[in-house]
Amino acid sequence: MPKFTIDSKEIEFKPGQTIIQAAREAGIDIPHFCWHPALSVSGNCRICLVEVENLPKLQIACSTPAAEGMKVHTKSEKTIHAQNAVMEFLLINHPLDCPICDEAGECKLQDYAYKYSVGISRFDEQKNHKDKRVALGPNVLFDQERCISCSRCIRFCEEVAKDPELTFVQRGDHVTIETFPGEELDNPYSMNVIEICPVGALTSRHFRFRARVWDMSFTDTVCPGCSRGCNTIMGVRNNEILRIEPRENADVNQYWLCDWGRLNTTKFVNDETTRIKSPMIRYEGASVEKSELIEVNWDEAISKSSALLRDADSGESLFIASPYSTLEDNYALRKLADACGGSIAYIPCIDESFEDDLLRKADKSPNAAGLKLLGIQPIDDSLIDRIGSGKIRVAFVLNDDIARLPGASPLIQKIGSMVCIISNKNESSDNANVILPASTYAEINGTFVNFQNRIQRIRPAVATLEQERLLGEFSMSRLDKFGSHNDRWTHGHRYNARPGWKIIKLLAKALGHEFAFENSEEVFTELSSAVPLLNGYDYEAIGKVGIIAGEKVAAEV
Repeated sequence: MPKFTIDSKEIEFKPGQTIIQAAREAGIDIPHFCWHPALSVSGNCRICLVEVENLPKLQIACSTPAAEGMKVHTKSEKTIHAQNAVMEFLLINHPLDCPICDEAGECKLQDYAYKYSVGISRFDEQKNHKDKRVALGPNVLFDQERCISCSRCIRFCEEVAKDPELTFVQRGDHVTIETFPGEELDNPYSMNVIEICPVGALTSRHFRFRARVWDMSFTDTVCPGCSRGCNTIMGVRNNEILRIEPRENADVNQYWLCDWGRLNTTKFVNDETTRIKSPMIRYEGASVEKSELIEVNWDEAISKSSALLRDADSGESLFIASPYSTLEDNYALRKLADACGGSIAYIPCIDESFEDDLLRKADKSPNAAGLKLLGIQPIDDSLIDRIGSGKIRVAFVLNDDIARLPGASPLIQKIGSMVCIISNKNESSDNANVILPASTYAEINGTFVNFQNRIQRIRPAVATLEQERLLGEFSMSRLDKFGSHNDRWTHGHRYNARPGWKIIKLLAKALGHEFAFENSEEVFTELSSAVPLLNGYDYEAIGKVGIIAGEKVAAEV
């Protein structure tokens, strides 16, 4: 491969790469505002100016092609002087409102002002004032004074979302961004402009002024909104999820996340009106119409559930697996179904109108591909007929709503008893005989498999009582040592919920079956040995970006 030198370090580059692209691959940071690896080059911020030997002027690294033998200087006197000048120019009219800006703490302008600016301003005149809190669309607010005219948001709408909605208006220091006449920023990916904005000009209506980023914890996870499995970062304060952002993964979602995934996949986690807070049972002899589910302790709920399963003969029990639950939970359920001699299937969740050409998939569940790896198939007409004929004595439902079945109302009435492992109330939960509260995807370790058969990790970002108990057993003194103002485990709502696999293990034990796993990783290790495509996999092999089922695990170096 051809090579060139940057700051006395020789690096390789691919033909056609620009200086900034080659430097980025080599781990060398060149400051930039307007350049983004997934957008076209605009070259209008000028902070990436570098000195190239034998060229008469400084060059912008974002659009200058790398060339064999080229010598580039990013720290020379000329380059530093140019960086200082650009920062002084950008800060002339920029308001000094960092203390109230949502971007504070993760702002490129803040970072570069510290790193590349001289720290003082020669501008003594009145700053140019513009409109603030401009509603560009239902989810995005615009502060015109903070904008540095990098054009990232404009290019994103044109090139990625394929819906040109924004443009520059006015000229000189009066330039600003507006939507086209009759348009608003309402494409399905509009909130991505918030992340790619290098300053605090574009902010989320939903997150605005809710927290400072240094008071939040951030956890790598996966969006459960569809079978794409976009990689995300979950921001939490006081055990409450405040925001979801995309996490870069070139093979899955690149740098993006749809608005639906941001706004609709976390509401249920702390939903006080629907969240199941404790185990519940309906006592024998009480009709559904005249009785209510009563909160009980875990031992009583497990005993009741196991009794219902024990009373069902082989073939009279139906286990409903869940495309919304992890591989670990569904594997434990399949193992229990095998031990009880029951049938197992799942209810697909397909919405063709949801799919688009960028990220969103018609399958609005995160783990249907994982169920197929486990040998669990969609529910078919023969099973539905068995339910309708009253042959199912007990239905065991994992993290799903049996009311999603076509013609569900009469079918539910034909089921003898129903046990639900769910996190939130649903249409059919009022008909359940036992409800066992499950932890949500934001509260557990586990894995999803996306439509590409890529296995990806989810991690706990908020806590249930179970996790707090385990943390307390580990060491309460560590909380005292590190303080609690930013500790995601010590505040907020608490639910007496448990991971699905752990609930199923307790049920199996009550039925006389010992499942030999103590944590989610041990469940994954066991299921990996049982599924040929996953042989040899563990959480370490999955890593941060996932691994395709069937790919060889990289050998240890």
